[in-house]
Amino acid sequence: MVPHLTTALSGPLLALEKRLLQEMPKIEHWFRTQWLEYAAPFYASVDLRNAGFKLAPVDTNLFPGGFNNLNPDFLSLSVQAAQIAVEKVCPEARRLLIIPENHTRNTYYLRNVVELVTIMQAAGLDVRVGSINPEITEPTQFETPGGKTLLLEPVVRENNRLKLKSAELGDFDSCAILLNNDLSGGIPPVLQNLEQNLIPPLHAGWSTRRKSQHFAAYDRVVKDFAQLLDIDPWLLNPYFETCGEIDFHARTGEDCLALKVEQLLEKIKTKYAEYNISQEPFVIVKADAGTYGMGIMTVKTPDDVRDLNRKARNKMSVVKEGLQVTEVIIQEGVYTFESINDAVAEPVVYMMDHFVVGGFYRVHTGRGVDENLNAPGMHFVPLAFERSCTTPDCDEDPETIPNRFYAYGVVARLALLAAAIELQENDPLNA
Repeated sequence: MVPHLTTALSGPLLALEKRLLQEMPKIEHWFRTQWLEYAAPFYASVDLRNAGFKLAPVDTNLFPGGFNNLNPDFLSLSVQAAQIAVEKVCPEARRLLIIPENHTRNTYYLRNVVELVTIMQAAGLDVRVGSINPEITEPTQFETPGGKTLLLEPVVRENNRLKLKSAELGDFDSCAILLNNDLSGGIPPVLQNLEQNLIPPLHAGWSTRRKSQHFAAYDRVVKDFAQLLDIDPWLLNPYFETCGEIDFHARTGEDCLALKVEQLLEKIKTKYAEYNISQEPFVIVKADAGTYGMGIMTVKTPDDVRDLNRKARNKMSVVKEGLQVTEVIIQEGVYTFESINDAVAEPVVYMMDHFVVGGFYRVHTGRGVDENLNAPGMHFVPLAFERSCTTPDCDEDPETIPNRFYAYGVVARLALLAAAIELQENDPLNA
């Protein structure tokens, strides 16, 4: 199933997508030179929004949890990318220990772990899944959607190594450990000071990472890319501001937030006027750290953040693992004018190493074109990317399926490059 873009590409974005197709050799060469300088994250997913007049990433996740939503026909892309990614991190690796999130009640998430195991096994590795959840005290089998099972085993730390101990399956000691746990609740002692290769590194987790750092790096990446193609970087880049020391319960920091909202809305209005865009500008206020679509709201006037009722303040004050929100990013809102069966949709692009391996559409029947779709009630359309994101047809119109998805792959890789820069600059070993 392919989404319908409810507003036809026009004006600057149509020109931009034509340019991406025309300059494909230049773009791919530019990416190759960037990957010589920066190490791509092991894997990542990027949420995109296509407004018809603007195409931009709105979130980049370094611990993607939706491999079960990818088109199974493209499994070979993931396997090849995984082989290259593993060779870079641990060339002699024969075994891989995967450490997932602790929430074992989310069986769709566990199905994602099953797919990760499948990919890594097909890449030639002996793979087992070890849990750091204190509730997992013995090997435990879980049923996942589609009838596949997942065995979780409790990890054991010996000196500075994580191992699995099992009389039935044998002991397991791996060269590398793949984290599929975003560390929102902090870095547990069991993961600290390990001599094994941890991928991604601990500083990629939400205990230290900030969205504002990522989008600051993305801002620099897009400026360079826009200069290469002689385009306006705003077409690919959401403006943003930050506001620290905020407490939604105590209502402190509201004036700072309202002022930043006002300034950002004015900046967006200027751009909308420049491009004769009739839509109403809006911003998204969200926690500067964290995921799962928590702590997010759509804002259209400064008064929207001054007049929050108690329910809204409660919703904004806490994110995953019950962590209090003290810092927010105020991001330019990007409309999504794509829909599937009359429900709004946004593309999510998956990458391993620096390769696009597929994607899907996040769809929500109860949300609007200016709202966050990562919320309860969402569903996924896993077969949306019927063709690879990497094979455009330069003789066809930009709106044809492979060409639109190529544009999505380019923008997602720009966000991936920003994540690579962000990780390098925030690596404690470089401090």
